[in-house]
Amino acid sequence: MLHDVEAVVLVGGRGTRLRPLTLSAPKPMLPTAGVPFLAHLLSRIRAAGVRRVVLGTSYLAETFEEHFGDGEALGLELTYVVETEPLGTGGGIRNVAGHLTADEILVFNGDVLCGTDLRAVVGTHRDTKADVTLHLVRVPDPRAYGCVPTDEDSRVLEFLEKTPDPPTDQINAGCYVFRREVLEAIPAGRPVSVERETFPGLLAAGARVSGHVDDAYWRDMGTPADLVQGSADLVRGIAPSAALPGPTGDLLALAGAEVAADAHVAGGTVVGKGALVGAGARVVGSMIYDGAVVAEGAVVENSVLGRNARVEAGAVVADGVIGDDAAVGELCELRGGMRVWPGVVLPARGVRFSPDVE
Repeated sequence: MLHDVEAVVLVGGRGTRLRPLTLSAPKPMLPTAGVPFLAHLLSRIRAAGVRRVVLGTSYLAETFEEHFGDGEALGLELTYVVETEPLGTGGGIRNVAGHLTADEILVFNGDVLCGTDLRAVVGTHRDTKADVTLHLVRVPDPRAYGCVPTDEDSRVLEFLEKTPDPPTDQINAGCYVFRREVLEAIPAGRPVSVERETFPGLLAAGARVSGHVDDAYWRDMGTPADLVQGSADLVRGIAPSAALPGPTGDLLALAGAEVAADAHVAGGTVVGKGALVGAGARVVGSMIYDGAVVAEGAVVENSVLGRNARVEAGAVVADGVIGDDAAVGELCELRGGMRVWPGVVLPARGVRFSPDVE
């Protein structure tokens, strides 16, 4: 168990790719499989034996402490450090350094859903006597990512930018182990990227940078499509979490949710508190937030409905995001990643909205 390790979670991003959902909540606080996304990561940290976590916050910083408090209910000690100006990943890590006391620090990007064995990552760090260890995950198509090749001794060889012909399928998974002295050596008070500055600089200086490579579940939750898929994978038990507020399966219905007997709800869908899925409706692989309504005969697929949003009778929403208190009128169709901002009402009857319709 990792009782002698502390953790840092970077949760300061504005989540612009997830708008309009992040207009009212920071990305790590978005309801995901029934609880704030950050709760799933904290549950994994706690399960590994870590007891003290420092959260590097910025955007809507107060929402984190309002929800999680001092962490006692989670079996953790939580400390909150606010970043007053954007400092990048490295700068954000350095900004919390004064609140750390352990010799080894686990660092997480707060928008990654991952199932790796954290104790194994720390084990690699210790076995190789590394200054920094990166969790590297193998992906089927690494062309969309920078690659991180390693040798037979787990030593990182270089950091490569995106390329159409990558030499390895290993990518940076957004989880690191730092020796505290190395973390404290990151320049303070200015933006720093660990990926572009800190890690390459350590290699150039001859430091030991190790890679822990595995095939664990991994997903960057930065887009609506990934958020929806990640939530569904948590509900179905494909992605691991001890924070799921119910059994795994095709449907997670929270307290006060109503699902009509003849409605078809599947694919890892979450129906939030007080939400309603009407007669004959079809909801697949979607996130229905608290108080939202999917009316009679409506279809919602791979989409997010914000708090108190409505999809009226016979309407179709596929791969869409409907903001809080927004509504999609009867018999309307939204397809292809369309987003409706909070409070907007689409009253048109039988109109189809998609990226290829002007």
